Amino acid sequence: MIPKNFIQDLLNRLDIVDVVERYVPLKKAGANYVACCPFHNEKSPSFTVSQGKQFYHCFGCGAHGTAIGFVMEHGGLGYVDAIEELARGIGVTVPRETTAQVQHKVAPDLYEVMQAATRYYREQLKQSPRAIDYLKQRGLSGEIAARFGIGYAPEGWQNLAGIVPDYQDASLLETGLVIVNDDGKRYDRFRDRIMFPIANVRGQVIGFGGRVLDKGEPKYLNSPETPLFEKGRELYGLYQAQKSIRANRRVLVVEGYMDVVALAQHGIEYAVATLGTATTPYHVQKLLRLTDQVVFCFDGDAAGQKAAWRALENALPQLVDGKRIAFLFLPVEHDPDSFVREHGQEEFERLLDEALPLSGYLLRELSAQVDLKTQEGRSALLERAKPLLTAITAPATALLLRKEVAALAGITQTELEGLYAIKPVGAPVRRAPQKVMRNELSGLRALLRCMLTRPELVHELPVGWNAEGSDAATVAAVVEWLRGCDFAVSTASIIQQFQGTPHEAVLARAEADMLQWGEEFVMEEFNGMLAKLREEQRRQQLQALEAKGMKGWDEQERMLYRQLLQRE
Repeated sequence: MIPKNFIQDLLNRLDIVDVVERYVPLKKAGANYVACCPFHNEKSPSFTVSQGKQFYHCFGCGAHGTAIGFVMEHGGLGYVDAIEELARGIGVTVPRETTAQVQHKVAPDLYEVMQAATRYYREQLKQSPRAIDYLKQRGLSGEIAARFGIGYAPEGWQNLAGIVPDYQDASLLETGLVIVNDDGKRYDRFRDRIMFPIANVRGQVIGFGGRVLDKGEPKYLNSPETPLFEKGRELYGLYQAQKSIRANRRVLVVEGYMDVVALAQHGIEYAVATLGTATTPYHVQKLLRLTDQVVFCFDGDAAGQKAAWRALENALPQLVDGKRIAFLFLPVEHDPDSFVREHGQEEFERLLDEALPLSGYLLRELSAQVDLKTQEGRSALLERAKPLLTAITAPATALLLRKEVAALAGITQTELEGLYAIKPVGAPVRRAPQKVMRNELSGLRALLRCMLTRPELVHELPVGWNAEGSDAATVAAVVEWLRGCDFAVSTASIIQQFQGTPHEAVLARAEADMLQWGEEFVMEEFNGMLAKLREEQRRQQLQALEAKGMKGWDEQERMLYRQLLQRE
């Protein structure tokens, strides 16, 4: 675990303008900087970066966050990876809090060993007419092979002895390049195979996929799980595809290395592949950070249908309103590689445009499994849909799918939610009239803006004050966190603390307000709000005393009542 004070210190040492400008050219606009948003296509700039408060906000698509959030969003990195990337850029090492669990640190030389193996396999490809002919037969050019770093592992048991001083070196075993048999003898894992280097989002080789040239089993052999390589978190071709994914505003997820490479050969450069494993929630989350549209393309056979359903199940908890997930099923006789070679880019992309939306696929499969003409069939539909619908956290998507499943079953949305014992989506929030503060929306939003701008103002709030209103939960959470901090807090650290929480949307609106709001009005706004809070607190205390009745007061309550009256 990374210490919180390190994250705070990192945000203080970074300049978000410098971080963003590594990827996006910024233009000065008053106190802020602007650019066309890197997260959606636009002609006029709505992406704004505040150097003073160290956060960014797009008024077009709503993307927002700190330097950490920007690197995560733009590079598709996880939280820890983004922090390490930023720390490396300013020459500091990320510390780890000690826990009972031993932290495994990846030695830098493991990456060097993988790079040396990549160079070796690429050199061997140049020297193997048989391997070159195989790639040519598959329609690949030398340019595409070079772009993906494709190589060849020759026949032989210990060819990698030439890339390290000592074949017994532990790094070969740690990276999965060699295997040790029961007799303790080492030999190369990959032999007589076309080699596909697997790179992380920074372009470092972390694993390999090897394909046999002729008939043989297994057809594909992947690197094992290593300190560098975790199959469920990586995607083949993502490093090469990132630029095209952003330009085309979509990513295509396929099943094989050759699918990715063949598609790139035919101009479809935004494809990635899972690595011999089912699509994981982390894969979906990673891709939705990069783009608004994810299309899964599977073979039309039984195995492809099974893989598609598994992808759908793992995608449901990661769904984001406004982002699209779809499914494309090719004819049974084709995979993406063979289809694009036979029919070309234009026809393949036409099918992509017609891909079945996740909602349509979900409803189609649920309906196909039951007889909706019978009560038993409708009951089975509701039972099968329950774990799927309850996994969705995106409000609008959840609401629409609940309505459609309820309609298929012949019941109302309210009845479905009652049956599933889940909280209604979109139900009006009822508040007791006496608890609603006057101007509660603007008041609490103004208070939030003030605390984001000057976090130290939290200590001026009345002790025991409780926020009430539509933004109350967020205000209360921010107040509680700020009062518990034992270090100086910045705007960026507040935003980062609540990134990915239910409070993020409220804070995002406050951030947008801040960019259009002069800081010279902070104290005036806060003092006005503080006066209202104190007056409200005084009224509540008076009402509580009067409701109790004077006969029931003790001496302390009588004194308090006199003090409250004097403040009028």
